[in-house]
Amino acid sequence: MNGLLDRLLDRTVIPGYTRIGYGLRSRSWPTDDPAPGSLTGKTAVVTGARSGLGKATAAGLARLGATVHLVVRDASRAADTLAELQRDIPNATFVVDECDISDLDAVRHYAARLPGPIHALVHNAGIMPPRRTESPQGHELTLATHVLGPLLLTELLRPNLTDGRVVLVTSGGMYTQPLPADPEYRDEPYRGATAYARSKRIQVALTPLLAADMAPTFVATMHPGWSETPGLIESLPGFSRLTKPFLRTPEEGVDTTLWLAATQPTPPTGNFWHDREPRPPHYFRHTQSSEADTNRLWTHCRTAAGIL
Repeated sequence: MNGLLDRLLDRTVIPGYTRIGYGLRSRSWPTDDPAPGSLTGKTAVVTGARSGLGKATAAGLARLGATVHLVVRDASRAADTLAELQRDIPNATFVVDECDISDLDAVRHYAARLPGPIHALVHNAGIMPPRRTESPQGHELTLATHVLGPLLLTELLRPNLTDGRVVLVTSGGMYTQPLPADPEYRDEPYRGATAYARSKRIQVALTPLLAADMAPTFVATMHPGWSETPGLIESLPGFSRLTKPFLRTPEEGVDTTLWLAATQPTPPTGNFWHDREPRPPHYFRHTQSSEADTNRLWTHCRTAAGIL
């Protein structure tokens, strides 16, 4: 695609994040990238895999040949998901693993029993509570789910990820938020959508630091655009009704996740991606933060996760 048109789509949001942007950009992508069978014999781990983007990611990785671990909060509620995946991809191998990513003790127990090596770790689990809620360790729930749990799981799986790839699924909503001075959201009236966007901004801001720390393991964040998923419909019903004609399918939403996990050669690490291209992490001056502020938040989150 023409670079100017691509940037225009990205900055105008509504065309770029919907199925319109996906349809225009995907016309220029090779049909054999990722290559069929490119993950044969490899293991992938997908959090939040019971429905929506997580389920579509698991299916896409399995179709590329991977053995896929479906990480869910309640294994009993994933039976239908497993049955549907096995019906649609009968030759694939799926493993259902129970772990609440927001619970740091559960993450430690889970990491200890995961076999290695792991080729792809996809942090997809997401939540948007309507009121301030805390994790078992007392952390605000969106921060615990989107940042602390993923940081800890990635760190604990470091020995298994030497030649692997880590992808964090974020949201374009992070463009509206700067790094928060109060990441636990204790000091002002709570808004679920704002907490969600703040935690996603933290994901993107910390990705270059995580990539440097995890080298040579590849690390990236990506955002899927606006995709029709149960989570979106439940959390933002009005937005879902308004945008329904333009929403991407889950399969379109996860395309870049699958591409990052399997394309060759490995893309540059530490970037923020959308529709197979690195994107600027800021479009507004008020969201930009200093290196010192980013480093402070990096230390805060790693300490809260029990890494330091």
